[in-house]
Amino acid sequence: MQAISLPSAGSVAALYNQYKLKPIWFKNGAPTVAATQLTQILRRAPLDGLGSGPQLADQIDAAVAGATNPTAISQAEQLMSSAWVLYVQTIRRPTSGMVYAYDVLKPQGTRPDQILLGASSAPSLEAHVSSVAAVNPIYSSIRDAEWKRMQATGSSTPDPRVVANLDRVRSIPSKGRFILVDSASQRLFMYENGIPVDSMKVVVGMPTMPTPLISSVMYYVTFNPQWNAPVHLVKGPIATKTLAGGMKYFDHMGYEVMADWTANSAVLPADSVDWKAVSTGKAPPPRIRQKPGKDNFMGLLKFTFPNSQDIYLHDTPAKEKFKLASRDVSNGCVRLEDAQRFGRWLLGREPVAPGTDPEIPVQMPQGVPIVITYITAQPSADGSSLTFAKDIYGWDKPGAQIASSYVSPVAAAR
Repeated sequence: MQAISLPSAGSVAALYNQYKLKPIWFKNGAPTVAATQLTQILRRAPLDGLGSGPQLADQIDAAVAGATNPTAISQAEQLMSSAWVLYVQTIRRPTSGMVYAYDVLKPQGTRPDQILLGASSAPSLEAHVSSVAAVNPIYSSIRDAEWKRMQATGSSTPDPRVVANLDRVRSIPSKGRFILVDSASQRLFMYENGIPVDSMKVVVGMPTMPTPLISSVMYYVTFNPQWNAPVHLVKGPIATKTLAGGMKYFDHMGYEVMADWTANSAVLPADSVDWKAVSTGKAPPPRIRQKPGKDNFMGLLKFTFPNSQDIYLHDTPAKEKFKLASRDVSNGCVRLEDAQRFGRWLLGREPVAPGTDPEIPVQMPQGVPIVITYITAQPSADGSSLTFAKDIYGWDKPGAQIASSYVSPVAAAR
């Protein structure tokens, strides 16, 4: 068997020397239970994206078998620590294509000293190894089901769809209070102490304008939201219906023509626009804003959070969309089946508007992390198998590039 040269070996050797570390994986000259755990973890590591895991496990087994003197024990010890460092760095990679609003939301703790000192100081190394390797409950349930299938069939190669799913769920918190939006199942989940306590249907982006992967933090709820019409709607149905119905249609919808995209833009007379020229593309489409109200396309509540894609969650008057079996019909943002219930969970009280002014932000008691992801791999109730939801965005395909084609109205106007 050819030995694998581990990129972490040099830094691990330096750390053992610098901190005078005692053996982590050996006790009284014999390998611990955690050493066996490590080789078991490495054998399934191709699921985590570490293809060399099984070969590393064989290498460790051989080193442990030959660890009959202090020098050999030291070599086996550092080999295991180097493999552990590499494994932890692998499972703590940022999710491919995910928009992180803040760097701190990326998986943390990837420095060799953090990983190794965390293991050496753990009250129970076995519990520490299990906890780190679990990543989060969703990740471990998907991985465990696929590992059972691989063992039952004798397969050494994981389903690439599972590997893609594991990458997309890697950044979900393992505990605490957070929001999870799954574009594949088109549901939102509210988590408390790492456990889902409520969920609801959502409408997500269509395949041509997919809802992107995002990790951010929500800090406030916006009452009486206004709606800025996307440019393609202004050029299309809004211009067409205004030509057909005149200003009566425009006023009925609560639309306003804005002079520009600034926050304090002036309002222009609707009849100052050459709607025929707009509909034919001969004139640039103006910014159209819809006043707050029950018929506003944002509904009564909007839930924003920092992200570079201008994606947010919001209420909607179009409740019939939630009866659809496949609810991938938005321009990228996420519409909520029950915005009032969601607002109540966030605020800890009834979400009542504090006034009639448009766009009133109300701060939440504390920021709540939100992760928008795409989970097509669904474990069975007993965790023994996986079923796959329809891959509406094509992100399960090998080599798929996860990127959003969503364009905000502001960006589209430029």
